[in-house]
Amino acid sequence: MSGHGLLGVPDAGAFLARLTRLDPGAPVRLRSTGGRTALWAHLPWDVLVTREVAGPGPGDATVSAAGLLAVLAAGGEELPERRDTQWRWPLPPARSTAVESISGTELAQLAAAAAGTLREIAAGGVAGRVVGQRAVRDALLDHVALVVTHERGEPVQVSQRLVQAVARMGFLGPRGGEPAEARVRTAGHWVGISAPYGVAWRQSAHKLTVTPMPTHPNG
Repeated sequence: MSGHGLLGVPDAGAFLARLTRLDPGAPVRLRSTGGRTALWAHLPWDVLVTREVAGPGPGDATVSAAGLLAVLAAGGEELPERRDTQWRWPLPPARSTAVESISGTELAQLAAAAAGTLREIAAGGVAGRVVGQRAVRDALLDHVALVVTHERGEPVQVSQRLVQAVARMGFLGPRGGEPAEARVRTAGHWVGISAPYGVAWRQSAHKLTVTPMPTHPNG
């Protein structure tokens, strides 16, 4: 059995711990380039998240996030059983364009406001009417949290799905720390938020695809 090849264990562990709290059964894809390894995962609300850590890695392999976290926590070096067929999502292009910088404080406030709205509606409904929590959650996630303008003059819509991803994965840094700066990025039909501790990506709504494949897609 090959090793996981990760040297940035604390960084990888932080990513995996957040991921498994959101989705205990999530797979994680490791892709290695030039002595660094990018960890990729798909969140339950259809957003891809990634964090790059030190280490040559295993090349390109998908394993159980919980399994890899357990290995790292125990100080092990083995790669958990490969589950390459569980990875079903395309990856954004490697090259992307920065559109605009955003304060991490603003992103955290947007995420907190949406979470607060969900709690209020779950407790009291809308105008006294009971509303399904999942329907409310999906409506909030699909809400356009902010709009920035590309240098070509095109508006870029950033959904609450991306805001929640960077906030709940801890990509903005520890609470109470120095205000983080994030950037809205585009790559083809993808929109992303690049934050100090990771990046969240989502395809434009009209380009969303889920493609089951027996092997890794070219991403």
